[in-house]
Amino acid sequence: MTVARSLLLFLPAALAEIGGAWLVWQGVREHRGPLWAGAGFVALGLYGLVATLQPDADFGRVLAAYGGVFVAGSLVWGMAVDGFQPDRWDVIGATVCLLGVLVIMYAPRG
Repeated sequence: MTVARSLLLFLPAALAEIGGAWLVWQGVREHRGPLWAGAGFVALGLYGLVATLQPDADFGRVLAAYGGVFVAGSLVWGMAVDGFQPDRWDVIGATVCLLGVLVIMYAPRG
């Protein structure tokens, strides 16, 4: 159950961080204004909060593993929101990152 909870928590974390960064990008780079950027700042703060809900107490481990989720999630976000088409190297890289998540977070320790 702990592994399932942990994996599920990566989803709202990814939505908050990637969505927040996208909103800031839209506000600044696409000149949509400070409300977009401000909404992004709020979402990024929520990402930080969600990360604290992980059952593993090691900040470095959680954030290192989340990096792999961020990589894959960013590609998915780009496909869904911006029409980005990943190539096979993007997919291979994201797969490697997700395997890294599993090793970092769930490898037996002792």
